[in-house]
Amino acid sequence: MNNSFFDLGSLDARTDYLLINKDLTKTLDSNSIQNKEQFSEKWKKLVDDKDASLAGKEPWMLFQLEWFLELYGFNDEDVLAKYLQSLADLPVFVDAGCGKGYKSAWLSFLCEKAEVVGIDFSDSVHEAANKYCGDAKKLYFVQSDIAAIPIKSNSVDLVLCDQVLHHTQNPKMTLKEFWRILKPGGKLFTYVYRKKPLPRELFDEYFRSAVHDLTNEEIWNIAEGMTALGKILTDNDVIVDLPSMPAIGIKGGRQSLQRYIYWNFFKCFWNPEMGYDASLSANFDWYAPSIAYRYTKYEFRDLVSSSGFIEEYFHEEASCLSARFVKA
Repeated sequence: MNNSFFDLGSLDARTDYLLINKDLTKTLDSNSIQNKEQFSEKWKKLVDDKDASLAGKEPWMLFQLEWFLELYGFNDEDVLAKYLQSLADLPVFVDAGCGKGYKSAWLSFLCEKAEVVGIDFSDSVHEAANKYCGDAKKLYFVQSDIAAIPIKSNSVDLVLCDQVLHHTQNPKMTLKEFWRILKPGGKLFTYVYRKKPLPRELFDEYFRSAVHDLTNEEIWNIAEGMTALGKILTDNDVIVDLPSMPAIGIKGGRQSLQRYIYWNFFKCFWNPEMGYDASLSANFDWYAPSIAYRYTKYEFRDLVSSSGFIEEYFHEEASCLSARFVKA
């Protein structure tokens, strides 16, 4: 193991490629512990594969990796590979909030000279280490809070925090931790949920507190219902003239009834290309965590720039905001 960038004093090494932060639960409040439990539950239900390239991926993984390229401004996998390889002679990448580890393995595949560390506070890292580390000799997984990363300061060339920052206890503190471990000029890729119209925001915000009183079985039941509803609305979709309500952020006009309900009132995700299991997981991912902040683009940019980063690339969609930043 290359220990030049790890803070080994705070780590318990289970294998050469799997490490546990000794203080894992000390940094987490009750909401974060609830998030940890729910993401452990989510990831163990979702099937993936071992192929690190785009070829041969499960449909949901292929969707996520192709979307990743769009989110962060890369025309294709080769363009991303050249970008990664240009960052340093022997770069260090951190995938903060790596989940099942497939993006960590992808980064390692695209830049074989890099040391890649996938970090997640869920139990998914144990499976990820078993699945990917035998083939990739410079790939490690660490079970840790990403706001307390056991890596030395000024030692990382890229932090990827894709679809995770908004789930952290204090995103500002998490960004400060990314700034700490990055080298001067180091890169940050990150993504957050975007704020929706008022009825959707009220429903989503209420659900963050209500979820504490629900069992996993009840949350899965909600996710199953929302998935079924999303499929029914999609399969029987109609285009109609719908009312505008600008005071609460609702845009009307001729549009899909399914999308009108989805964007303005509650999430009922369905994507036929991803299939049932991945659509179900997407709904569970939304309804299960007690922490899920949303931002306007101005709030997002201010959050990251005030933490010491300069914007390199910015992307926005109705559902999300993503960008590449550089440590100032």
